[in-house]
Amino acid sequence: MRTLRFTLAYDGTNYSGWQRQANALTVQELVENALTKLCKETIKVVGSGRTDAGVHAHGQVVSFRTSCAIPAARLAVALNSLLPEDIVAREGQEVPAEFHARYSAQKKLYCYKIYRHPLASPFWRLYAWHVPGELDVAAMRQAAEYFTGTHDFSAFCAAGGTKVNPIRDIYLSVWRQSGDVLEYHVEGTGFLYHMVRNMVGTMVDIGKGKHPPHVIAAILASKQRSLAGVTAPAQGLYLDRVTY
Repeated sequence: MRTLRFTLAYDGTNYSGWQRQANALTVQELVENALTKLCKETIKVVGSGRTDAGVHAHGQVVSFRTSCAIPAARLAVALNSLLPEDIVAREGQEVPAEFHARYSAQKKLYCYKIYRHPLASPFWRLYAWHVPGELDVAAMRQAAEYFTGTHDFSAFCAAGGTKVNPIRDIYLSVWRQSGDVLEYHVEGTGFLYHMVRNMVGTMVDIGKGKHPPHVIAAILASKQRSLAGVTAPAQGLYLDRVTY
């Protein structure tokens, strides 16, 4: 048996997230079905993490075990021939048997995009959150700094997620402006259910002048979800990179 690692990119618009579900179409289901057909054996893949419905990925990593002899790079090309155009295997490689896409991950980088033009764009509507009003980006940048370090992120975890340790290490938390698009980049050891989207929603409130930047420290200390802001829409979120 071999262990293979693939890096996937996908547009999450048409899917009910990454993880296979009984009554909804997901990215994992399509990838597993295609690999099963190519390898002529049942393939179950493990993803580096779950992305919700509508969330996109540039660098989702999956791993799986197979007795298939097709070289990993060729298998990735063949996989793309069976996948829809909004899911692409960017690379495939053979890795040591102990590699696990989820448990071997050291850190993950997410990006959230906000489209700031006064008028909505038909081209950004599925790939960014349209926030047309004025935003104090300097205040949002100050707020983002409070997330770096080791914190209990209970206040930014949505109800309904799996019960896990809420302590997370955040290494990068910055806002970057490029024309009409404002991007939030955050990298850490892992993220709770809706954590990034709740962080973004809270910082947008700060950008609108509803709270000062230092309120982030108080919200973190409170561990109360009710004190944080709204959950930013799914379509602005991208899983950019997983580091091993």
